[in-house]
Amino acid sequence: MSSHPVEALLRPPVELYSAIVAGAMAGTAVLAPWVLMMPPGVAYTAAGALAALALWRARQAWRVLAYQRNLRRLPMYRLRASRIPVSRRKLFLGRGFRWTQRHTQRLRDTLRPEVQRYVQPSPVYQWARRAEVAWESTPVLSAVAWMLRQPRWWNPLKPLPALGGAPALHAVEPQEQPVWMDLAERVGHTLVLGTTRVGKTRLAELLIAQDIRRGDVVIVFDPKGDADLLRRIYAEAKRAGRVQDFFLFHLGFPEISARYNAIGSFSRITEVATRIANQLPSEGNSAAFKEFAWRFVNIIARALVALERRPDYHQVRRYINDIEPLFVEYAQEFLNTRGAAGWEAEVEALAEKVSERNLPAALRGRHREAVALLRYLQAQDFYDPVLDGLISAFKYDKTYFDKIVSSVGPLMEKLTTGRIAELISPDYLSDDGRRPIFEWNDVIRRKGIVYVGLDALTDTTVASAVGNSMFADLVSVAGHIYKQGVAGIPGDEASDPRLPTISLHADEFNELIGEEFVPLLNKAGGAGFQVTAYTQTWSDVEARIGSRSKAGQVAGNFNTLIMLRVKELATAEMLTDQLPRVEVFTLMSVSGVDDSSDPGSGVDFRSRNEDRISVSEVAMLTPADVVRLPKGQAFALLEGGSLWKLRMPLADDRADPGMPEDLGAIAEEMARTYVTNDHWYRVPDSWWLGVADTEASVRARSDGG
Repeated sequence: MSSHPVEALLRPPVELYSAIVAGAMAGTAVLAPWVLMMPPGVAYTAAGALAALALWRARQAWRVLAYQRNLRRLPMYRLRASRIPVSRRKLFLGRGFRWTQRHTQRLRDTLRPEVQRYVQPSPVYQWARRAEVAWESTPVLSAVAWMLRQPRWWNPLKPLPALGGAPALHAVEPQEQPVWMDLAERVGHTLVLGTTRVGKTRLAELLIAQDIRRGDVVIVFDPKGDADLLRRIYAEAKRAGRVQDFFLFHLGFPEISARYNAIGSFSRITEVATRIANQLPSEGNSAAFKEFAWRFVNIIARALVALERRPDYHQVRRYINDIEPLFVEYAQEFLNTRGAAGWEAEVEALAEKVSERNLPAALRGRHREAVALLRYLQAQDFYDPVLDGLISAFKYDKTYFDKIVSSVGPLMEKLTTGRIAELISPDYLSDDGRRPIFEWNDVIRRKGIVYVGLDALTDTTVASAVGNSMFADLVSVAGHIYKQGVAGIPGDEASDPRLPTISLHADEFNELIGEEFVPLLNKAGGAGFQVTAYTQTWSDVEARIGSRSKAGQVAGNFNTLIMLRVKELATAEMLTDQLPRVEVFTLMSVSGVDDSSDPGSGVDFRSRNEDRISVSEVAMLTPADVVRLPKGQAFALLEGGSLWKLRMPLADDRADPGMPEDLGAIAEEMARTYVTNDHWYRVPDSWWLGVADTEASVRARSDGG
């Protein structure tokens, strides 16, 4: 507004006074030039000059008034979902501005006590808020209280939007613009931080909507189950004509959920044991049991694959509890293909000679046929690594074996109990058209859209196990794509050879993060994966991982940071510590007086008044500023450290396509079951009639931007 170092925007709009005077004089010159003792020609020229001066000064006054108005009331930003802009090269984040030293200066100016009347709501507004509560139950006056509460255009004292925070954080720049992020930066992954109920999921809806319309493979992990997020994903899939590629996987609704075998797809057989063992505790003495459990699960998985059977949790649980049936089945298959003719008779003869009394303690209680097979194989000169593993597991004392695998038993019990077992250990031979079985290979080939609801509020252990297994599976698929491209995905012969864009959104990712998530961040980018992770505080991640250094390793893999309101200062410092320090100006008034000691000088005293400008170095942004953010607003570090101030559009879902009856029932049940009180963005239609930033203005801004 001014080239002067001190803008002084928090003051009376004195420009308005000169604008009024100049306008009045211009009118006088036109209507009564004789009053100014001017001939008509000179008067009209003077009127034009005065009118120009009046307009110039009125424009200056209006900018001051508009700036002060926004400090008290920042309009909400709502955008119809169909109007969300989509670009093939950019990602739309909302409206905002690039934060510079000027905005730090303006923000610090709003903290001075002498300017609070320009920052805080007026006394009349504060009286209205007190009156609507005090008169709520008073006859006659209750009608007045009702009128004061109405967010209508005719109510000059309507309540502020329920956004909380400090509007000044965004109002320090009246000239906002659409904020876009280069899509090439997304491969470096994005971290979104914000406390509960401030808009993380609403931001996710905005980003997911664009990813779906752009044609990306979209995978959304939602541990808690947000009904609005599910509705938004389905609506966008239908709007983009991709509803046939939409998969719903939800542990809380197995009767309609798609099915997925979390350990049935892998590039190396050892991944099966790793995905299961990684869910086990590894601190202290548990580490040794974890390694033993890994070994036995690996033995089972190798045998199942050798028998041309797809591993799943049901089979692993069965053979963890009793390895004998698997040993017998594999041994018989092995002897049928590589054994000498007539081995069945020899084994039968050995079985008749088996005496329970003469058996070692580890083999007592075993079936005679199994013991006979063991003795026959030991007498032959066979070598097979899978068979050797099964023999070693079979020979273990059952009591000792149970102790070794006791850590994995409870986990397998949880994963194979109830209707959930049908989802994560599906029967591939069953014909259930309502509940298809999907694999990540197929999803990527089809450019599918997957919503994964893990129902973590009901059972955190199962949610974490399934989520981490999915991540491990995705890392395996990423390895295929990275080395061989899309054509390297098993079973793919005719798909698009170009590298796919796989947009993975992990809401509440502190509930999901594990050993499998780290390689997905630091290695899968080359395979087209772009991860956007959402969580409340960074301490949640540190607590989940159990190591601050490992948490720092994870944080180092996110090149883009978007931070909404947070309540933990350490989390806020993840943003503020990356920003430079800037110089701000302080205007200081100095006055003084002194007496003259020379009686003959004719001067009795001297006085002076000065305005001094001092310069001090401060942080561009402080953690306290992040804590005061209104809902739906954020700071973002984009493109190598550029700080932007954002406010996200709230999606208007009134024109969204309807969901099928079964999916709609799930969404309604999710909304009823998972009570989050996250309705700050829901406002009656009448509200928007009185908000300056209506949909029409948003359209104009978007089109103009």
